[in-house]
Amino acid sequence: MKLSLPFMLAITLVVITTSAQAQEVVDIYSDLQSCDVTVKGDAAGCRLQVDLSSAKEGVIQTRTLSLDGSGTWIVAWDVSGAEEGSYGACAKLIKEGEVVSKKCTDFYYGGRVDIRFDVRDAHADYRGMTLLVYSEDLAVVDVYYTLVKGDKAVYVSKSESVPIAGSVRSPSDLSIQWKQLLENGEEYGGRVKIVEKKNGQTRAFMNSFTARDDAEITDTYEDETGASATVMGRSRVPFEGSLRFDLYQNGTLLTSVEQKTPILLNGDDETVEISWNETLNPGIYQLTIQLLGNDGDVIDLEESIIEAEIPPRPQAVETSAEESGSSISPAVMALAVLLIAAAAIVVIRRRKG
Repeated sequence: MKLSLPFMLAITLVVITTSAQAQEVVDIYSDLQSCDVTVKGDAAGCRLQVDLSSAKEGVIQTRTLSLDGSGTWIVAWDVSGAEEGSYGACAKLIKEGEVVSKKCTDFYYGGRVDIRFDVRDAHADYRGMTLLVYSEDLAVVDVYYTLVKGDKAVYVSKSESVPIAGSVRSPSDLSIQWKQLLENGEEYGGRVKIVEKKNGQTRAFMNSFTARDDAEITDTYEDETGASATVMGRSRVPFEGSLRFDLYQNGTLLTSVEQKTPILLNGDDETVEISWNETLNPGIYQLTIQLLGNDGDVIDLEESIIEAEIPPRPQAVETSAEESGSSISPAVMALAVLLIAAAAIVVIRRRKG
């Protein structure tokens, strides 16, 4: 029996549509601190159930997440006083009460395990991820940097085949800055996962942080006419603060000038200049420069002294008679000599005549 072309096209379309909408747990990794689960397909409306279990006690913790689509989801475990032994983590993708996909992983906690690399430091904040790794025997690793908001990874960056060498005193610096802009006051998590290429040894580190605007005053200048300050951004939260210049004399506030800074991100710097209403009178002044954050809080401060001096008087220049006389130009003198000579010639000719 031959199938008609329209019927075959319809079947193909159904297969393609079903495949595109399939939900699947494609990857999972876990230790006793955290677990990452990657889901592909149309997972909006599905639930993700992640169980942590031990060989001795069975399931010891369960986390359930409501998904808004595909992506990588992060679960933080809270295990204290863990015993050495075998553990496992299983992720189940549930749709309309039925498990449509499942993936598990096993790991061992405790004991002495030979590793080809070690981590000197791993820490996340509102700038990025600090990662210092060393290996006495050269190792090659893949590094996954993950920025987490809530339970979902909002940014995952992978550095592939990174060579690791050095020692505990001179580790390799694999730090990065976040690419995303962060929201002031919001809670985030930073997670890094390092996978050794040769045998798949994996280590992960994670911590949470509060994003906040940050900047610092790196340079100042002040004199009788005004002042300036250079500000450098130190966060992936856009800095939209201001500088306040307070001028005092003998403890009395004479003037206060506040000016907005340009919007700054980590590593950006700009200079803000202001001028006093008029040149300061001679005397000693105190200047306080405050850097105010997005919420008006004082982030940095610089204090200095302005010593306004009496401007020097212009010196009068006296000119003597001899100097005045000597100021006759050579051309005038030459002309005078010619005239005298011509007059002498005329007188002599008249006498001879």
